[in-house]
This record gives sequence, structure tokens and C-alpha cells, in this order.
Amino acid sequence: MSQLASRQLGRSQIQVPPLTFGGNVFGWTIDQATSFSLLDALVEKGLFFIDTADVYSAWVPGNKGGESETIIGNWLKKTGKRDQIVLATKVGMELSPQKTGLAPAYIRQAVEDSLRRLQTDYIDLYQAHRDDQDTPLAETLATFDALVKEGKVRAIGASNYSAERLSEALKVSEQHNLTRYETLQPEYNLYDRSEYESGLEQVAIEHGLGVINYYSLASGFLSGKYRTPQDASKSKRGDGVVKQYLNPRGLTILAALDQIAAARDATPTQVALAWQIARPGITAPIV
Repeated sequence: MSQLASRQLGRSQIQVPPLTFGGNVFGWTIDQATSFSLLDALVEKGLFFIDTADVYSAWVPGNKGGESETIIGNWLKKTGKRDQIVLATKVGMELSPQKTGLAPAYIRQAVEDSLRRLQTDYIDLYQAHRDDQDTPLAETLATFDALVKEGKVRAIGASNYSAERLSEALKVSEQHNLTRYETLQPEYNLYDRSEYESGLEQVAIEHGLGVINYYSLASGFLSGKYRTPQDASKSKRGDGVVKQYLNPRGLTILAALDQIAAARDATPTQVALAWQIARPGITAPIV
């Protein structure tokens, strides 16, 4: 197996490669057999940090959520490679009106469901998929803390939190001597920079959080494969790309990537990811 320089997830003892693989495609754009082949190849290349969520991929007609976790769990059972990967999943997005948020009872139910689907007895990184302002932070964090103490979870993280709420959560953990969020999962790429750089970046660096940003390639736009509406029409993600990125600003960014890539015998994807990996505080962008 190839060895990539490892990075630490916050102040945890978990070491990961500089890229995270996003498991939202499992059960969505690729089936189980293709997912198995991809997971085999990722681990072989040293890309053993896999991120998923209980809600993946509930948006697909006929799906209920949990499909990605189930595929990963089936792969783990088949290969026996649990000790070769770092496994991250999330809780909090709505699976049904009764299955949503970060209330203690629901977190308890959700973690057991995820463990069952993943066919493992522990999750390396368990993340709040969104903020839940209807549940006191102390209650959510106390529940996560208990899961860590019970050995069901090694570390916890936050996704889609504002800088203010993330700071508040870290303060609550410190005041109550609870396990703190060690990671942050924000949206961040060369196109979408303002939300992370305007506040979250400072919080992450100040507190030594690991940052595993999603949409690192802007839904594939920064790879250069979507340059016209016709290109985008060939993909299941195409409509979103056209609406959000296929505009003068996006094309200007893509032209700059093309120029830098050509000068360095690289691809736009390599340049876009290298820029992120070199940014202060960024640990492992999700691809």
C-alpha cells in the first residue's frame, strides 16, 4: 500500500491521509459492486479516510437513507479491512420527521443504527451533520462524550456550524469537561470561500481543529469537466453545476486553474486540491 504523509485530526490520536473520500456516491451514482472496487483501490493507494452519513443517499427515489453506510459495512464484512480505514459518519440531518436533530435520545438511536449498517463496533469520527438549535449544546455534547467513553466513538466533529455556534460549542465542552469537537466539515473550495474564510477558519486554527471540507471540487466543476451546459447535462449533478458555477466568475477561476495546471504539467483537479491542502487549517479535503 502506498504511504501518503499523514495528518492529525485536530488534537485526537487519529492520523489520516491529506484527502478524504466522500461516500455519498455509494448507493447514488455507483452501485455496490463498483463501490467495492473503488474502496479496494482507495485503500491500496493509501486513501483510507472514508466519510459518509446516515442520510446518504435518501434523496435518491426509492432510497430511505443508510444506503452508503450499508455498502461500506458490506465491504468491511467481505474484506475484513476495518483496521485499515478511518471511518467517519454523521448524524442530524432529517431521515424522517421523527429521525432528525441532535437530541440525546435520537443520537443514541442513530449511532446504533449506523454501527449496525457499518457492521462495526466503533466509529472513528462521529459528526453532527448540522447544528440543532432546538437542543442545548450541553445535552448534545454530553451524549457524544458518553459515546466516546463507551468506546463506540473515538472522536467527534461538527459540520455546517456557524463560527459563532462552533465557538460556543467548544466553550461548553471546556466548561463542562466534555469531549470537544475535534473536526469541522464546512463547504470550501476555490469558488466558495467567503463563509469559511470569514470566521470558521479563525476558529479552526485557534482551537487546533482538523478541517475536512466538502465540495472541494465544487461538485466537479473545478476539475474542468463541466465547461458548457451540454457538459453538465451528462451528469446527475449537472443542474446544480450550471446554476451555481457556470457563470463568468466560475469560468475565470477555471481559466486560472487551466493556466497554472499547464505550467506545471498537472490537471485542474490537482491544482485545486493542492491549493486547499496548503491552506492554513485544512487537514483533508473531501473528494
